[in-house]
Amino acid sequence: MFPRLGRAVSQISKLRSFSSNASPFFSRCGYATVAQADDAPSQNDFPSKSPVNLDKLFWSKPCSLALPKDSPLRVDEPDYQGVRRFILKMLLFYSKQSTSIRGANVIYKRIIAQVDTPAIYDVFNLEKTFKITYSLLVLHMWLVLRRLKQEGKEGVDLGQYVYEIYNHNVEVRVSKAGVNLLLLTWMKELERIFFGNVVAYDEALLPDAKPNDLQIKLWRNVFSDDGTTTPDETDLKAAKAMARYVRREVGSLSLTDKESIFSGNFSFTPLENKASGT
Repeated sequence: MFPRLGRAVSQISKLRSFSSNASPFFSRCGYATVAQADDAPSQNDFPSKSPVNLDKLFWSKPCSLALPKDSPLRVDEPDYQGVRRFILKMLLFYSKQSTSIRGANVIYKRIIAQVDTPAIYDVFNLEKTFKITYSLLVLHMWLVLRRLKQEGKEGVDLGQYVYEIYNHNVEVRVSKAGVNLLLLTWMKELERIFFGNVVAYDEALLPDAKPNDLQIKLWRNVFSDDGTTTPDETDLKAAKAMARYVRREVGSLSLTDKESIFSGNFSFTPLENKASGT
């Protein structure tokens, strides 16, 4: 349904003027309020104002996100021996492609785990709507693809598998959100938003970017319904905190070793303790 990531990336330069906010199509179709994200609780379950002291969050130095060897969250490659290993090897179970696909699936599960946790909505004072969940999904996809790109062609190839898994998952989410008509049109628009956001976040981290560029991009892409409204004091604090969170995750992913990244044995910074105020 979609062009491969390698071909799509070549179109990014055409998107630099794209604001990455809801398009006229989504304004007509209600992108921002199309439905609650799948399995989302009622909006009344979320506080209108965050009880978290956002000014104190995400100031710590980046650190590796690799899971320790004894972590119950680790997903290690099966180490079959003897005849079973021989048969699986003949069936290409241990081929580079098969190993990459398994790794990509685990990587995407790490992304979903962070995006779907209630804590991320509690910390940043967000409602769990389709629009906001999708924006957070794109943000964390960008974080991972950016890290994979640092490993050269091997990382880009693995990122392609992650991207294809993401595409399938987004289509499922759109269907669950109640969009049955014009599905292809919706998916094409979401793809356009994806690459627009990727460009925006990349530019916000360039050496010559202004200090608040990332904060502004996050406000427009995640917090604002239409990308033009002015944040109130609480929302401004949340956008600033998310900018610090993103910069910290960028640094932490860079400090995470290649093996942990490629196998998916890493975890984004836990937010549960921050949501509880501890």
